[in-house]
Amino acid sequence: MAMVKARVSTAELVAGRYRLVDVVQRETNRVSYYGEDMETERPCLLTQIGLPDDPCPDAGRRTTSRILRTSERMALLRPGRVATVLDAVEESGSLWIVTEWIDGTPLGELLTQQGTFHFVRAARISLELLDVLEAAHVAGITHGELSPGQVFVRDEGSVVVTGFGLAGATLAPRVAAPSYASPEQARDERIGPASDLWALGVILYTMVEGRPPYRERDRPEATLKGVDRLPLRAPMRAGPLTQAVQGLLRKDSRERLSRPVVREAFVRVLNEDPEAAPQSAPRPRLRGLYAVGPGWGRRAMVAGTALAVVTVVAAVLVVTSGRPDDSGPSAADTAPGPSAATEEPTSPAPSTASPAPEPTPSPTAEPTPTASASDTALPPGFRTYRSPEGFSLALPKGWAPLRTTRASDLAYRVTFGAEDDPRTLAVTYSERVGPDPVTVWRDDVEPGLRQAGTFRRIGEIKATTYQGYEAADMQWLSKADGTEVRTFGRGFLIGDHRGYSLRWTTPEADWEESANRQALDVFLTTFRVPED
Repeated sequence: MAMVKARVSTAELVAGRYRLVDVVQRETNRVSYYGEDMETERPCLLTQIGLPDDPCPDAGRRTTSRILRTSERMALLRPGRVATVLDAVEESGSLWIVTEWIDGTPLGELLTQQGTFHFVRAARISLELLDVLEAAHVAGITHGELSPGQVFVRDEGSVVVTGFGLAGATLAPRVAAPSYASPEQARDERIGPASDLWALGVILYTMVEGRPPYRERDRPEATLKGVDRLPLRAPMRAGPLTQAVQGLLRKDSRERLSRPVVREAFVRVLNEDPEAAPQSAPRPRLRGLYAVGPGWGRRAMVAGTALAVVTVVAAVLVVTSGRPDDSGPSAADTAPGPSAATEEPTSPAPSTASPAPEPTPSPTAEPTPTASASDTALPPGFRTYRSPEGFSLALPKGWAPLRTTRASDLAYRVTFGAEDDPRTLAVTYSERVGPDPVTVWRDDVEPGLRQAGTFRRIGEIKATTYQGYEAADMQWLSKADGTEVRTFGRGFLIGDHRGYSLRWTTPEADWEESANRQALDVFLTTFRVPED
């Protein structure tokens, strides 16, 4: 495996465009830099990774394409929680990944400065990481390169993950940070979600113990051999997380703890001792320009804000009964209002549109979900459904259309669910969508929801992108038959004032259940608009 140079001159331009300013984080075979895009004059994060020798001349192109494609998918699944990749290039035997500048500190840098974390703080960061990994695994994506250098911690405690798309992009079982490789990677075997759970266990171990369980040796091969063959040294400072650490670091991937069990362990620690450690520790003194010196601190903040705003959302409004939304208490497809969550939801967002003619309910005689070749990539219990209207998505077992409401040919809504299941998913289409999705949610949809008298929006309406389309997300709480429900809506434009919205509603008390989170992820991941 080729190793990255110890230092790259800051006078050099990567790909003739990106100027290196200062080192942010170092790991074996991986160095991250604070940089500047000379074309846009915006700050960026550049990560240099040494590539193994590959006899195939197209290997570099395949690697960069894979990284860009996978990172784009993950950014849609977990907006704000996965770094946006701006560019990926191969140059002089190194892979350079350019991401938007992250307003946070690398976890590896925090550990270098502070040594160890209290187990409560470690559980909090690990739970954030698990949330991102869960979204990836539901979508069939394995990170495969997770390490403290790929995790950035913001001041308020949330994390941003980088490095998606590297796994399987080269001939090497692990391109960097071999002490965080799983035993199956060390043996150069096929990897899957269990390898990410191992890496999560190593990161957790490192946070509480101050070092990884298997130390770096002089050669990556020697480190990987230790990961595969040496016994685990029992953690001494993990407290109530000890069993979770040991369960994640089982050599046999089939014996590792599952995501729900790990999540329960983290949540239990936080519930039992939530004040034992602050959510975020004071920012450590960092070296060089990464300490946000006067030369670029303000510009970095302004550029970061601009990048976050670049993704403007569009929303689609489904019109029923002359209102922007029919989710009143009496509406069969009332969308439960989302609960106040600080994380970006992974479920479909509501769509918004301008009022259309009054729709009339029509009998729903539509096919139930049927298996297809694509179903092999779905989680157990889901099947692909193709609607007469042309869109498709994966539905849970037993789910089918409950009702379809139409406004001539201008708009329709299909509500999905199952008998005795309080959850619903509403898919809305409209050809009367306004040009600004955030405005549509705020000015067209929300007033109609408020007429029901039980509507309470959670947080701000957020602009985002979805499958390459402009989109906007809104969450709210409301009442359905006396029960408080939460709804997450994502609306997106597909052109010519046409758009869709997805509204996922569950009882508020059940919103965080893993099955509901999974269903939302599957809906968002699998929904496809009709082909023109």
